[in-house]
Amino acid sequence: MTKKDDFKNFVKSKPELVNFIKNGEMTWQKFYEIYDIYGEDEAAWRGYSNNSSTSLTNSISSITDMVKKIDVESIQKHINTAQKALGVVQELTAKPASSLTNIAKGPINPRPLNKFFED
Repeated sequence: MTKKDDFKNFVKSKPELVNFIKNGEMTWQKFYEIYDIYGEDEAAWRGYSNNSSTSLTNSISSITDMVKKIDVESIQKHINTAQKALGVVQELTAKPASSLTNIAKGPINPRPLNKFFED
């Protein structure tokens, strides 16, 4: 096996490294360089392993911070505006029943047939 294949197998055994890639803290190239220099030495990888619980805590805290920043009044205003717009659209597209009953209904006289060719 090549060193590249060894690195791939090592990464598969350390799934917490993916979190550093997703967060933008590290790149695969930097991880490979560390692996190339130190190999699978636990001292070199100590800072990158077992951080999944702190990563989860950071994710939860970032979500709660986003929820705290939501302006509920602004959302309510937008919802009210959307409801008003939908109401206007409904009024414009609704067929009033009273206008249908005002149509004069009388006997329908069939149009006479014109015979042009002596039929």
